[in-house]
Amino acid sequence: MPGLAAPHPAVTLSQPRELRGGWVLPGSHCALGGAMCSREVEAALLRLEETFSASLAHVNTRILQPLLLADPEPWEPRGREHLQLLQQLLRSSQQLRQLTEQSLQSLLKRLHQPRTTGLEALPLLGSADGVLQVHLEYIESYTSCLVAQVFQQVAKGKREHWLAQCRPLQKYLAGMSFEGSVDAVLGQALCQPLAQHLQQYILLLLRLRDTLRKHHPAQELVINAITLYGNLQSFLQQALDQAVATQALGHSLSSRLKDALCTPGHRLLQDSQDIPVTAIPLRAERVLLFDDALVLLKGPNIHSFDLRLVWVHPVQDRCMLRVVTPEDEFSLCVRDPQDLVVWQWKVSQAVCQALRGKKDFPVLGAGPAPSEPPACRSAAYTFRTKGHLCRATYEGEWYSGRPHGKGTLKWPDGRNHVGNFRWGLEHGFGIYLVPKAIEDKFDCYKCHWQEGTMQGYGICEYSSEEVYRGYFQAGLRHGFGVLDSAPQAPQPFRYTGHWAKDQRSGYGIQEDGNSGERYIGMWQADQRNGSGVVVTQAGICYQSTFQADKMVGPGVLLSEDDSLYEGTFTKDLTPEGKGKITFPNGFTLEGWFGSGTGRGLNTQGVLDTAALPPDPSSTCKRQLGVDAFPVESRWPGVYGPFRVFMVAGCPGELQEALLGFHVQRSRVPRRAQDYLRCERSCLEDEAGRMEDALEELLCHREPAALQRYLQKALNSTWHPLGKLLRTLMLTFQATYGGFGANKHLQGMAQGEVKQHARELWAAYRGLLRVALQRKGQALEEEPEDAETRDLQVHRLMLPLVLPSFYSELFTLYLLLHEPEDALYSQGIASLSLFPDSKLLEFLDVHKHLWPLKDLRLTSNQRSSLVRDRCFLSATECLQKIITTVDPREKLEVLEKTYGEIEATVSRVLGREHKLPMDDLLPLLIYVVSRARIQHLGAEIHLIRDMMDPVHTGGLYDFLLTALESCYEHIQKGGMRLRRLPGHWDLRDLS
Repeated sequence: MPGLAAPHPAVTLSQPRELRGGWVLPGSHCALGGAMCSREVEAALLRLEETFSASLAHVNTRILQPLLLADPEPWEPRGREHLQLLQQLLRSSQQLRQLTEQSLQSLLKRLHQPRTTGLEALPLLGSADGVLQVHLEYIESYTSCLVAQVFQQVAKGKREHWLAQCRPLQKYLAGMSFEGSVDAVLGQALCQPLAQHLQQYILLLLRLRDTLRKHHPAQELVINAITLYGNLQSFLQQALDQAVATQALGHSLSSRLKDALCTPGHRLLQDSQDIPVTAIPLRAERVLLFDDALVLLKGPNIHSFDLRLVWVHPVQDRCMLRVVTPEDEFSLCVRDPQDLVVWQWKVSQAVCQALRGKKDFPVLGAGPAPSEPPACRSAAYTFRTKGHLCRATYEGEWYSGRPHGKGTLKWPDGRNHVGNFRWGLEHGFGIYLVPKAIEDKFDCYKCHWQEGTMQGYGICEYSSEEVYRGYFQAGLRHGFGVLDSAPQAPQPFRYTGHWAKDQRSGYGIQEDGNSGERYIGMWQADQRNGSGVVVTQAGICYQSTFQADKMVGPGVLLSEDDSLYEGTFTKDLTPEGKGKITFPNGFTLEGWFGSGTGRGLNTQGVLDTAALPPDPSSTCKRQLGVDAFPVESRWPGVYGPFRVFMVAGCPGELQEALLGFHVQRSRVPRRAQDYLRCERSCLEDEAGRMEDALEELLCHREPAALQRYLQKALNSTWHPLGKLLRTLMLTFQATYGGFGANKHLQGMAQGEVKQHARELWAAYRGLLRVALQRKGQALEEEPEDAETRDLQVHRLMLPLVLPSFYSELFTLYLLLHEPEDALYSQGIASLSLFPDSKLLEFLDVHKHLWPLKDLRLTSNQRSSLVRDRCFLSATECLQKIITTVDPREKLEVLEKTYGEIEATVSRVLGREHKLPMDDLLPLLIYVVSRARIQHLGAEIHLIRDMMDPVHTGGLYDFLLTALESCYEHIQKGGMRLRRLPGHWDLRDLS
C-alpha cells in the first residue's frame, strides 16, 4: 500500500508460541527462565516492533482504508459522524505505526553500533511520554468507534466481505476467533494487536531490567517505562470496559435517548441499575454517571448536569449525597452505606477528571488517595430558569454551584457584565454593557455592585455620549455625582451635585456650555427648585427662589459695577414690579419698575441723593448665597460615603466602592469589547494598603510627625483623605472656577474652604479611632470641643488643604478687591518715581534713622547706592509674602520684614533699638512701596479671613493691622499725588 513501509527484510515475521505459561522469541537461543543478555532482549524488542508494525500495516490496508472507501449508503443517518471517527482512527493508527518504525530504526542502530548510542536513545525508553500520547490517541479513537457502533453499521449486509478481509490477519493475531458477528471480528482485529503488543512490551522490559546492573544509568529509565506501559495496559482495559458499558446502555434505551446519550464523547461510569440510587425530589427513574455529565432519566425527559459544575456533599448520618448544580439541588439516596461510598467515590473522581479536561491516567481515581474536587472552579454555563440571568451565559469562577469570583455574563440581546460575583449575584466592581437600538451604541456602567444591583461609586458612559461619575443606590444614580453632556450636544452642560432616585435633587451646580451661565442652588426632580444663585458670563449675579425651574418672588440682582437691585425681575434680568436700586455712588431709587414702550425702563419712585459717598470697599462686599446655603449642609453627598466608610471600620475591600476610583474618559467611538476594559487607578490590594495606612497613622501622632503624615495622605491618590480632598476640589472648581468666577461668591467660597478643612480633620479623627479600635484601644483624648477642634483645624489641616483651593479662592479675592487694589497700584506707581531719600523725606522718616551715615562716599556715590540698597533686605523679605499660600507663613514673612527693618535701624544707630509705631509705620510704608507687591489688598484680606484665630489680638494681628494701614496710606497717597500739578512740592505732600 503506498505510504506504508514494509517490514524490515532482515527479519522473518512469525507469531510467538506459548510454552507452559511463557513464550520463546524466534532466533533466541536462551532457555526460558535463564538470564537473557541485554542484546538478546533488544533483538527480541526489534522483532516485536517489526511484528506490530506489520500488523498495523495490514489492518490499515485491509480494514480501515477500505472502510473509508466503502459505498456511502451504509453511513446514513449518522454517516458523517461515523466517517469522521474512522478517519481519526486511521490517522491514529498511522501515527502509531510511524512511531513503531522510529523505534525499529533506533533498535537497529543500537544493535549495529552498540557503543555509539545508549538505551535512552530508544523512543520507548527515552521518549516514553510521547509514546504514551500516541497510544492514548489510538485508544480514544478506537473506543469512540466502539461506542458509536461504527463497526456494526458498516458490517450490515457485507459479513463475508469483511471476514475475507480479516482472515489474512489471522497469522498475526493469535487467539483471534472469527466466529460471531462481523463487527466483533472488526473490533478484535483493531484492538488485539495493541493489547498483545503492550503485554509483550512489559515482559521484555522486565527481562531487560534484570539484565542491567543495579546502578546502570538506564536502570531508572527502564523501571519508569515498565510502570508507564503497565499503566497503559490498565488504562486500555478500563477504556474498553467503559466503551462496552456505554455501547450496552444503548440497547436499554429508546432510540431518542440512545442518540442523545450514547455519543462518542460519552463514557458510562456507573448505572443505577447496577448499584441502585434514587434522586430526591426529582424522583428520576434512572441515574447515569458519564465521564462528563450526571444524567437523570424521568420518562422521556433527560436532566443532564455538566460534571464541571456538580458539587457533591455527603449528608451526615444519612445514606444520602447532596448534589448542587447551578440551577438545581437534589439528593442521591441509597440503602446500603457501601453503595453510597461507591457513588460518592465515582462521582468525585469523574468531577476531577472533567475539570482537568482529560481522562485520568493510569485509571480513574488511581493513586495513594482519591482526589477531592475543588470547591472553587472555572467553567461556562447558560442559565435556563427565569430571572435576570435567564438565557445568560456565565463564564468564570464558581463556588458551590454559584458564580463566585471573577467572571463574564453574556445575554443573547447583547448585554454583557464583566466583573466580580458573590453567591450568584454581581457583587464588587463590574462593567455592565447595554446595547442600544443605534448600531454600535452602548450604555457602559463601570460601577460597584452589591447583591445584583449597582451600589456605590461608578462611572456610566451613555450611548448619547453623556458621562456620569458618582454614586449609585439600588441601580439608580443617588448621592453625589457629576453629569457631563455630550461634547457636541445642542445645549452642552455639566451638573455637579446631588441626586435622588436617578434625578437631580438637593444642592448642585449646573453650568451651561453655550451661555456660560452657572446655577448654584437647590434642585428637585431634575428641576431648579428652592433658593438659587445664578452667575452669568457678563458678570451679573442674582439670587432668587425657583419653583419648577422658574423664578418666583423677589430676589437680589448685582451688576458688574456693583449696582444692587432688590425686588422682582424678569428672566432676562429686567426689574419689574416693586423694588429698590442702590447705585455704586450711594444713591438709591425705590419704587415701581416696568418696561417702557421702547427701549429703557419706566420707573415711578423716589430717588435719594442725600446719602454720603460710600467707602470704595463697601459696595464690593455684598455677598450672595451665604445665608441661603449653610456651609454645613452643602455637600452631604460627598462627606456621607466617607463617614459610612469609617463607621464600617474602613474595610479595604470596600474602599473603592465608597471612595471612588478614576478612569480615563475617551470620546473616541469604540467597539463593544473596548467598553469592557477598565484601567482603574486602584488596582493593587486595597485591603492591604488600608491596613498599612492605619498602621502608619498610629506611628505619626506627634504634631510634627502628624503634619508630615497628613501632607502625605492628602497628596495620595488612593488614601481616603486624599480621595476626599480631590472630590472636594472638584466641587469647588465647579462652583467658583472658570468663567463663572464672581466676586459676590467670595463669602461662600472662603466659608466652604474652612468647612472642608473641618471635615477632613474629622475624617482623620475617624481613621485614628478605627486604627485604635483594631488594636483594642480607645481614643485617649476626650471628645474635642468646638474651640479645640477649630484650633487644630487652623493649625494643622487648613494650611495643608488651602493650596488645593487657593487658585480659585484667590481669584475671587482679586475680583472682590479690584477697585481698592487699583488705587493701591496707582499709589505704588506714583511713589516709585521718588528717589529713596526724597521718599523717606516725604514719609516723614526721621533722618537719624536713614541708613546713610554708614556710607563714607561722595554725595553722588551715596545717592546712587541709596537708590539701590536702602532697606533692601526688608524689601526682599516682604516680597516673599506672595511665594506661599499658608496664612501663617505669610504672617511669619511679615514678622521677619519687621525684624529686618529694626535690624537696619539698630545698625544705623549703633545700638539695639525698638521702633515705636510712629517710627515703624513710615518705614513700613517705604518698604511696602518699594516691594511693589501686586494685589496686596487681596492678600491682606485672605490672610485676615484664613489666619488662625489664636493670633487675634496678638503680634501677628498687630503686624497685619500695620500692613493694612500702609496699604490705605499708599491708596490715599496715590490719590493726592494725582491731584498735584506737574512739578511736585514735597512740603505740600507732607
